[in-house]
Amino acid sequence: MTEDGMRDWIDNVDYEILLRRWRFAKSGDKFFQGEIGEYYDNIMREKGLKLSSADRVRINKLVGWG
Repeated sequence: MTEDGMRDWIDNVDYEILLRRWRFAKSGDKFFQGEIGEYYDNIMREKGLKLSSADRVRINKLVGWG
């Protein structure tokens, strides 16, 4: 996937999907390297801040750790 394609994907998925990938990605995932990694982090934070605290907690529990 190109960098533009990666940005489009990041822009068009919801917070839960971003968080799930963030938690469970394999080491070396290109979404978390360099400029794309910074972009991912920024967009995930922005999307998270648009949610209520209760929704963020619910999503975090839903995603879990394993």
